[in-house]
Amino acid sequence: MRALSSELVRSFIAIEVKNRDVLRRLIEARDRVAGVGVDLKPVEDENIHLTLRFIGEVPRSTVEEVCGIVTGISFKPFEMHVKGIGGFPSLERPRVIWAGIEEGAGELLELYRVVEAGLRRLGVKPEREEFTPHITLARVKGYRGLEKLVKVLLEMRDMDFGYTPVDEVIVKKSVLTPRGPIYSNICVKKLVQQ
Repeated sequence: MRALSSELVRSFIAIEVKNRDVLRRLIEARDRVAGVGVDLKPVEDENIHLTLRFIGEVPRSTVEEVCGIVTGISFKPFEMHVKGIGGFPSLERPRVIWAGIEEGAGELLELYRVVEAGLRRLGVKPEREEFTPHITLARVKGYRGLEKLVKVLLEMRDMDFGYTPVDEVIVKKSVLTPRGPIYSNICVKKLVQQ
C-alpha cells in the first residue's frame, strides 16, 4: 500500500498573482483579517494564488496527461482586476475568506471551461462546486469572535487590490505538511497573443 501512495501526486492548476503591488495588498488584507482574533488559517504569502482547477491526488501519469492538456491550450493573455473581499458560503458566516475577481472573470471562466473539457476527456472527476474565480486568503477554523470578523470583512468588502496579468497557467504539486502546504511547479504554459 505504501508504494502505491507514493505514486500519487496531489495537484492543482493555478494562476499566480504576478503584480507585486497586488500581492502586497492581498497580504495586508489577509493580515488585517488574521489580526481580528478569530481562529483561522491564513494562506502563506508564497501560496497566494487563484486555483483554476483542483485535481486532487492522482497517479503521476495522470498529472503528466494534465500537463499535456494545459501546455496544449491556446489562450491569449489578459489582465484580471482583483477587487472585493467575500466569504464562502456567506460573508456573515464564512468558512473561506477570499478576494474577488472583477474584470477578467469572464476570461477565467472561459479558460476554466477549456481546461475542464480536457480533464473530462482524461476521466478526471468534475468538481462538485461551480467555478467562481477568487483568491483564497484564509480558512476559518472557529467562530468565536465572529461578529468582529464580519465587521472587518464588511469594511473591506469593496477593497481594490489592482490589476495583475494572467499570462501563465501552472500545474502545481501540493505537499501537505503540519506547517502548511508546500507548492512546486510541475509544468507552466505561457499564454501568447495569437
